[in-house]
Amino acid sequence: MDAFGTILTRVYTSRAQIPLSGATVAFTQRGDEGRHVLLAVRVSDENGRTAPVRVSTPEPATSESPGTPSPFAVCDIWAESPGYELLVVENVQIFPDTETLQDLELIPLPEHTAALLSEHPVVIPPQNL
Repeated sequence: MDAFGTILTRVYTSRAQIPLSGATVAFTQRGDEGRHVLLAVRVSDENGRTAPVRVSTPEPATSESPGTPSPFAVCDIWAESPGYELLVVENVQIFPDTETLQDLELIPLPEHTAALLSEHPVVIPPQNL
């Protein structure tokens, strides 16, 4: 029997954390050969939040001993909105029976600049369990 967790995001801009509505947010997992498998695409609402995405996670009992699989699933998040840099956040951990909220700060592009893929994705280190 599979376990599930959920992931949702809050998209904002600036240090004042101004919500960004209408941002496109893609949730992916790495499949075979490192290719991304699309889990879901969401659009942020007027509060900058996306609807939750249900993600299959390992059963908690399978990770109770040393040397067993991690007790969480991992996904990558891609967020973009016109006029802002594309943001990629890698290795977001989703735990069984838990709702994970990932903040996404989008940086405005200089005027008359096309969107570019970020040269430095945000990489989240594994939890110390």
